[in-house]
Amino acid sequence: MDMNIALAMASILAITALAYGATRFFRIAVCPICAGVSATWIGMLAAKTAGYAVESSVIALLMGGTVVGIAYQIERRLAPGRSSLLEKTLFIPTGFIAAYSLLTAAYQTFSVSVGLAALIALFFLRQREPAPSARSDRTADLEERMKQCC
Repeated sequence: MDMNIALAMASILAITALAYGATRFFRIAVCPICAGVSATWIGMLAAKTAGYAVESSVIALLMGGTVVGIAYQIERRLAPGRSSLLEKTLFIPTGFIAAYSLLTAAYQTFSVSVGLAALIALFFLRQREPAPSARSDRTADLEERMKQCC
């Protein structure tokens, strides 16, 4: 087994255990495995940037896992009537572009793709406004009575 992947797995396990303990102790809502994977690739990317010999494919693998994990978290919180397939179809490739551009130091592309991914997430998480015609007659009647009352 390659040393990079072995170190990555050890890091993920250690950070996951620490994050799990922190969530139990501090009562914070953090996905421990998500924290383990994300912190590992961030650390590996920092080490690579600092000049250490770190295999880019291991970082890319972990970044991809983070993108899919974020898409899953968005899916769990989708606004009613939103398509999870469409959300993932738009978000995941955009997230992969962001991850790849960060890994290859294409920071302008990274910024644009992160912004686009954020807009996609916001669109799918935002609650839809009810159509004005969706108001029931009963609601309109109650509103009219309240106006006349006071």
